[in-house]
Amino acid sequence: MTVIALFGAGGKMGYRLASNLKGSRFDVRHIEVSDAGRTRLKNDLGIDCVPQDQSLDGADVVVLAVPDTIIGKVAHAISPSLKAGTMVVALDAAAPFAGHLPERADLIYFVTHPCHPPIFNDETDMEAKTDYFGGVAAKQHIVSSLMQGPDSAYALGEEIAKVIWAPVMRSHRVTVEQMALLEPGLSETVCATLLVVMKDAMDDVIARGVPKDAARDFLLGHMNVLASVIFEERPGLFSDACNKAIEFGKPVLMKDDWKRVFEPQEIAASIQRIT
Repeated sequence: MTVIALFGAGGKMGYRLASNLKGSRFDVRHIEVSDAGRTRLKNDLGIDCVPQDQSLDGADVVVLAVPDTIIGKVAHAISPSLKAGTMVVALDAAAPFAGHLPERADLIYFVTHPCHPPIFNDETDMEAKTDYFGGVAAKQHIVSSLMQGPDSAYALGEEIAKVIWAPVMRSHRVTVEQMALLEPGLSETVCATLLVVMKDAMDDVIARGVPKDAARDFLLGHMNVLASVIFEERPGLFSDACNKAIEFGKPVLMKDDWKRVFEPQEIAASIQRIT
């Protein structure tokens, strides 16, 4: 049986992973430093945590469900205790991309991250429809990367990824560099920023007299139908008026060089700020 040492098992992310790993084919050893986290694991999942040294003895895989800012610290601290061939799994590309993992050629480094449940989906159960993050009831896609190690190791990493992010639809294999383009580049620097701008715009419309519920309903409804056409979820064409609004609105809202956020130095700088 494959032995997994799950660091940060009682944290926000680690608890999700511990829940999904429970009952799997993996022998999971849970490590949590906080009293609150250990209590939550015991009370909610019936899981007892083990000391760090005990968890690493004979471990085949180490999953680092800890914040990006301390992944490097934790990884370097446990590195001397890891046997050659151990797989270290990170849940975000930031720290691995920034070079915070120990330089050990005999370890396997695997990185995986959820895409989160898509806006356009076939969920009918209310629990799944409101599982916006994923990993509980809603189906989602995932991305994974074998950063270091033999190609044969990818299958085990992907198997673990499909368990911890379950239920999973598509599983995409990418490089760590491509994952960094996706996050923080595409998902945070671009998507999150533009969504905040849309919320700011809605607030301004409300300040100009439009009732709040009317503004919110109007914006979210239009986001749905416009996105269905833009992202080719369904065939459709915008009206001439809408196309003109886009033509004149884009240069007002966006700088000509906005795509520089995807340049390697910009991605590196963004990751440096969060790690």
